[in-house]
Amino acid sequence: MSIKNRWFQLVASVIAMVMIANLQYSWTLFVKPVQMGTGWKLSDIQLAFTLFILFQTWVQPVQGWLIDRMGPRIFISVAAVLCGIGWSGLGMATSLPMFWSLYILAGIGAALVYGGCIGGALKWFTDKRGLAAGLIAGGYGGGAALFTPMIAWVLSHQGYRAAFLYTGVFQGAIILIVAQFLRHPDPGAQPAAAQTVAARPAAASGVGTRQFTTGEMLRTPQFYLLYAMFVMMATGGLLVTANAGPMAASWGISVAALTLATSLNAMANGASRIFWGWVSDKTGRELAMGIAFVLQAACLMLVLTVGRLSGALFTVSLVLVFLTWGEVFSLFPSLVGDYYGAKNATSNYGVMYSAKGVASIIGGVVAALLYETFGSWDACFYGSALLALIAAGMAFGLRRAAVAAPRAAGVGVPA
Repeated sequence: MSIKNRWFQLVASVIAMVMIANLQYSWTLFVKPVQMGTGWKLSDIQLAFTLFILFQTWVQPVQGWLIDRMGPRIFISVAAVLCGIGWSGLGMATSLPMFWSLYILAGIGAALVYGGCIGGALKWFTDKRGLAAGLIAGGYGGGAALFTPMIAWVLSHQGYRAAFLYTGVFQGAIILIVAQFLRHPDPGAQPAAAQTVAARPAAASGVGTRQFTTGEMLRTPQFYLLYAMFVMMATGGLLVTANAGPMAASWGISVAALTLATSLNAMANGASRIFWGWVSDKTGRELAMGIAFVLQAACLMLVLTVGRLSGALFTVSLVLVFLTWGEVFSLFPSLVGDYYGAKNATSNYGVMYSAKGVASIIGGVVAALLYETFGSWDACFYGSALLALIAAGMAFGLRRAAVAAPRAAGVGVPA
């Protein structure tokens, strides 16, 4: 298979994404051991998670612009070094500023991998954006499942310092190897974009009919609607991602149940991105979003009302949350490609993806502060469920606007 075959590029990108999955989705396993080993407050430790997400998202516009113009190989090679040093070094941190700084390094590395791989999917697969973005984002969402049993074993037998070191070195090495094979397609190599079931809201702005630069995208109202929806929907899943460990401890859920839930959550998260991405190629992005977002609100409430009752119910309810949350990271990049074209997809989605950083402030450190203040997770879950419902209403409204203003027959996003 040629290195310039788009399926080869897809597989290589998935592998790279799997290697950064632990940086976010195994974090909750480390929180309690780090807290016990250092004596640091929960909110101080979770500030590291928020900083990781902020830097993983807010550097994306700059790196996206560079990757669009220079290709992914050199930047993902740099990412391998940053991820390896940042994650491994967390086990050797002796102060909170050092701990935060190392996780920031890992976040910048993860940004380079994430942006480069998702942007590549939007360029290589203009005809199957939902599926391709879902598969690559699924590597990030589901990859932690491959490592969770090993991490849990090392944490219990050798401690969190060894777990950080072993996984960090391994992940960095694999990313460095994969980076040497990643390429952008040659101009004109991609098939024309397929028309999805729901017509795009073209209007006078030309959204859905031509290639937009990032500056042009920022002058369209659709961008700000999508950005608000992204923030609202990302909050609930990040709340659970960052705080599942502390939640389990506060509700008397066993470490074994937490470990199983973390592993299954990763698989559900990955499957959600693939499934909803595939569905959206058939039904239209906006309809898929609206349905998934309503289900997400219901599942968040299940965690609070049912999940706290036993280890088994805790595991099942968390799995349902991730089955209805992971699609955020396949549907939004696909919709950015649909609305604004493939040419500047890496930088355009990089700006959109910064919404995850905003959500991390709410789901990470603010949620921890609320728990420390009230001694309960209730406000966090009620608020997150409400945000998901509002996002669903906005998605259905966007769909109605799309149907009311159909674009001319045969007009698609040029490749």
